[in-house]
Amino acid sequence: MYLMENDKRQIRVEGMTCTNCALSVSRKLEKLGLNNIQVDFLSGEVNFSGDISFSSLSEELNKIGYSAKEELTKSKTPVWKSIEGKLLFSALFTLPLMAHMVLDHNHFLNNAWVQFGLSLPVVVLGIVHFGKSGWGSIRSGVANMDVLIFIGSNAAFIYSLWGTIQFSGTHRVHQFLFYETSATIITLVLLGNYVEHKAVTQTTSALRDLMKLQKTIAKRVKIVNGTESIEEVVADSVQVDDVLRVNSGDRIPIDGIIIYGEVLVDESMISGESLPVRKRTGDAITGGTLVADGAFTMKATRVGQGTTLAKIIAMVKEAQLQKPSIQKLGDKISSIFVPVVVAISVLTFLIAYFAISLSATHALMNAIAVLVISCPCAMGLATPTAVAAAIGRAAKAGILFKGADTIEQLAKVKTVVFDKTGTLTTGKFSIKAIHRIGDCTEEEIKSAIAGLEQHSSHPIAKSLVKELVDSAPMIFSEVNEQKGKGITGRDSKGRIWSFGSALLHHTNANDAEPGIQLYCDGRPIARIEIGDEIREGAKEMIRDLNASGIRTILLSGDRNSNCEKIANELGIQEWYGERLPDQKLLKIRELNTNHDCAMVGDGINDAPALAAAEIGISLGESSQIAIQSSQVVILRNDLSGISTVISIARLSLKTIHQNLFWAFFYNVLAIPVAAFGLLSPMIAALSMAFSDIIVVGNSIRLKFRAIR
Repeated sequence: MYLMENDKRQIRVEGMTCTNCALSVSRKLEKLGLNNIQVDFLSGEVNFSGDISFSSLSEELNKIGYSAKEELTKSKTPVWKSIEGKLLFSALFTLPLMAHMVLDHNHFLNNAWVQFGLSLPVVVLGIVHFGKSGWGSIRSGVANMDVLIFIGSNAAFIYSLWGTIQFSGTHRVHQFLFYETSATIITLVLLGNYVEHKAVTQTTSALRDLMKLQKTIAKRVKIVNGTESIEEVVADSVQVDDVLRVNSGDRIPIDGIIIYGEVLVDESMISGESLPVRKRTGDAITGGTLVADGAFTMKATRVGQGTTLAKIIAMVKEAQLQKPSIQKLGDKISSIFVPVVVAISVLTFLIAYFAISLSATHALMNAIAVLVISCPCAMGLATPTAVAAAIGRAAKAGILFKGADTIEQLAKVKTVVFDKTGTLTTGKFSIKAIHRIGDCTEEEIKSAIAGLEQHSSHPIAKSLVKELVDSAPMIFSEVNEQKGKGITGRDSKGRIWSFGSALLHHTNANDAEPGIQLYCDGRPIARIEIGDEIREGAKEMIRDLNASGIRTILLSGDRNSNCEKIANELGIQEWYGERLPDQKLLKIRELNTNHDCAMVGDGINDAPALAAAEIGISLGESSQIAIQSSQVVILRNDLSGISTVISIARLSLKTIHQNLFWAFFYNVLAIPVAAFGLLSPMIAALSMAFSDIIVVGNSIRLKFRAIR
């Protein structure tokens, strides 16, 4: 069914072609008392929460011209109901109808009743396709573009039918025949919708590619009466702790841990990383990735909506459903555009007929041209197509946005703040030297460090635990970690051990020797010198940001001397060291008051600052709390993703501005041209479709433009 987490429900709605359609659906759901409504006309997905049966919802949406489908439906739209089928049907009658224009007056296609017969099926199709949607949109309070098409095409048809009845059998009847205009308007608009639909699907191709990865066959290992057998099942049916076999060339069906084997895994579809990654026994592997070489046996650890791939898809969908604030301008204009255009069309007819004394035929054609050319679709498509293209391109590069607003905010960022450990540096630490201060042996010191650090998720702790794997860890109870300072615990003899920065026992870190200190019952036992390496690509990334006019800042809990060294080596403009999490938070808030500020971090102690920043950015190996506090997640640990994601955001915002300019410019220019009789309704219909294609095409360019 379509029930989702947190009582959120999702259905697929067919028939939406523009923002006005989405507004109509949204208004209807609001009137039904539903909440948290998100409508995406690009994908047809509608999310909401509230108590209503699917049959009732489907019936209500049907009233306004849309068809509701359950998200998991496997049925395809019949050809005769599809936009392709409708286009072929209308073209079949419209082409011979237009042929009369180049034929002799005595040809049977010039007969008024023959033209009526050829145009009637197309007009009926138009009434069903555009009329139902248009009337439904009016009832919902937001008239859509189909209202304009319906009025324009039917005005031409009714005028022609009146002339046929009045003057049938006379030469004068040809002055009133605009059947081809009525049919051509419908056919050209359907052609525009078809091309637009094909183009729009290109902007959401990345999401579809990700969703295809979920449809994988898993080889489940079963043991019956001591005999092992392989059972092929769909990935959705795999349960936690199931044992699976994966061979070379297979797509890994689900998240898990390798329990036997060594392989090369192509993770490019998930992380954007082009080179295969070597995985061994005990390593975690991600569902949806491809085995480039080797075979292994794995145990499933996360299934269903808990898998990495499912979460990525959910984030991409959520981002595409959300509207950036810049779209609100287009939505507001689109919602009032149709009634304004109808008024302009009526005014055009009245002025042309009564004030300028044009013929009723000429005045009507001018009014119809205004209706047809003034489609607000281009304005409605301007933002969502660019956002979808940007999100898709970023997803293929292993970059996830948590919302469409993030793109707009990120494009305006003037300052990027970096944490040091695990962000600008590798986070892989090693002990360079142990300076004993007390009478403890080096082995006891290592045992105490290993025992304490195994209780911490800090990058330094993880590295030290891995390095000290051969040292028997001391057993501690009452372990307490103080963010930004260190960790404390009680051993089996009741002694209190502490390991961390000098801030654990000094008010000022400058009062102590450099390095990390080990204490026992408040007495210094040893000073540990720990080294870390600068992450590959960090210097180039900082250089790119500086060159693009972005202010770079290092904000760390590490010693001032270390921060200064790293900042100078990388070319970072400002640095602040020895900052505790609450001090980092205050600094971010201070920076936010003067600039749009982004924060890049990876650890638990970065979470408050990431949440407080205008934009929080975390790397793929970051802690879960850091990722949850971020608006942008870079799945691969490649710092070039920072400059890439900002470039994508800036290009996206630039594309949105270009699209909106074209949409506004087109309508401002086209309406007067049509009103003055310089465009026939058929040319107007072609121009209207062309304007939509230009906007969508400009958005598609985002998928292929070079990123600096």
